[in-house]
Amino acid sequence: MRVVKLSAALLALTLMTPVLTAPPATAEELSRTELTPSQATAAAEELLEALEQREGAIVHNALADAIRASVSKESVQARLDQRVRINAGRIVGVSPGYNTTTVDAVVTTADGDQALLMVLDDDGKLLAWKWADKIKPIESTALDFARDLAAGRWVIARSKLSLELQKDLSPQDLERKWNKLSRVSGGFRKVKDAVIAHQGGEQQLVLVAVAFANTTSNLFVIFDERGRIINVDISRDFV
Repeated sequence: MRVVKLSAALLALTLMTPVLTAPPATAEELSRTELTPSQATAAAEELLEALEQREGAIVHNALADAIRASVSKESVQARLDQRVRINAGRIVGVSPGYNTTTVDAVVTTADGDQALLMVLDDDGKLLAWKWADKIKPIESTALDFARDLAAGRWVIARSKLSLELQKDLSPQDLERKWNKLSRVSGGFRKVKDAVIAHQGGEQQLVLVAVAFANTTSNLFVIFDERGRIINVDISRDFV
């Protein structure tokens, strides 16, 4: 299989081998995040306060190292300034997963309440965040891909992969590997949301939060510059 060149925004996560060609794994072998729910809540609350005050420098400092190295304080500040001002915010859910934690929050603005999704790494640093917005094309594709897997539409899911990746993955591979992940995670519940961690250039990264009975896992879906899926990973251990 072709090795995909990684950008800094992939945060040094091992995405070289698609999860869907994984060897057998058990729940014990999959590494849960070391971040506790209380630590994740504290980190998310600090971020909410910074977002409310539009403190771009604080938000920039809260980013995971590789993400912070790839974006400027000015670009973070510009993104905050373009958003409607937050009047209040609250954490409504914390879901530890495999090497990541998904935090659901609600922010109150002049336009009403809006959902805010945050994905934290093991150190409580921000991998990606997203206000409720119009879904972008690669987000839509990543969501559709995950929903096809969850619904057992193996052929349709495979059709969303690049031709080169399709050569390495049959519909049966998708079925076997997805069912394995679902089994060790306690059973599939729902596809929650998608958030872009890196957009533009040769590689683009979308995280899809998938809720299982025992955990919420973030499916890493990598696109090329034309919006084709060229690699998929669920965690560093499920490879």
